[in-house]
Amino acid sequence: MKHIIIDCDPGHDDALAIITAIANKKKINILGVTTIGGNQTLEKVTANAKNILEYVDSSIPLATGQAEPLTKSLRIAPEAHGDSGMDGPYFHGEKYPIASDNAVLFMYNKIMECDHKVILVGLGPLTNIALLLKVFPQIKNKIEYISIMGGGLDHGNITPLAEFNIYVDPEAARIIFQSDLPIVMSGLDVTEKAEITVDEIESLQHKGRVSHLAYELLHFYNQSGRQFGFTNSPIHDLCAIAYILNPDIFSGCFYSVDVVTDGTARGLTFADKRFVSDKTKNTLVLDEVDRDKFVDLLIEALAVLDKN
Repeated sequence: MKHIIIDCDPGHDDALAIITAIANKKKINILGVTTIGGNQTLEKVTANAKNILEYVDSSIPLATGQAEPLTKSLRIAPEAHGDSGMDGPYFHGEKYPIASDNAVLFMYNKIMECDHKVILVGLGPLTNIALLLKVFPQIKNKIEYISIMGGGLDHGNITPLAEFNIYVDPEAARIIFQSDLPIVMSGLDVTEKAEITVDEIESLQHKGRVSHLAYELLHFYNQSGRQFGFTNSPIHDLCAIAYILNPDIFSGCFYSVDVVTDGTARGLTFADKRFVSDKTKNTLVLDEVDRDKFVDLLIEALAVLDKN
């Protein structure tokens, strides 16, 4: 059993990652979900998280986090996720309770209360997690590793060099990568290979209510992705959860990773690939995924929740 906290900015792919984690109760214990300003404003992504958790009848505690990055103004992505941050489905209200409005303290308490080491899952800008490590450095002994969706060694998406989550708050990302904690990085190198096809999306339309929700999410996401050159839909954030559930469907290499925080390369993640280096290779950078098994993992999770 893995014990995790999901820090996110829902987001279509965040929603599918949360749903998949919830469906795998025998493998994952979700201690809490926290939100961070990213794909949209903190208010909007928190509303999206509430809607997803309520839709699947969850009782996982939800906490709100930072509205802005550490040093810059928030950059949102309505071009990818719509004005709500999760356009497509229609929800009937946001009744889900907020357990805390201080995600950093919430995470600290949940980690300290847990009898096991905890995996932190970062699906958005890493501001909340960076603040947790800076405010409570002693917490590192209780963290198994950090699984993030962010970065990319080959290319970016918000700029030619930078991936969106890292670009929004590279100062926070640098704190994570320099923390000496083990990190699993699901960057664009692997997430753009973790795609679901149009036919697979269509197959969800007439299944159960949770599969239909996934269809609505993915249908919008697929249409939106066309403007960026995608025919099928990479489910980026799901990779950070899928690795926890089944690391064998991924491969990658260990590197020392750092982040550029200024200039035209702001947000760039880069690896020290020198044969002789004294830097600790604490980041597993994923670069390949078994796409079929990845999609099966999602579809099987949806089927489990369809029965509930």
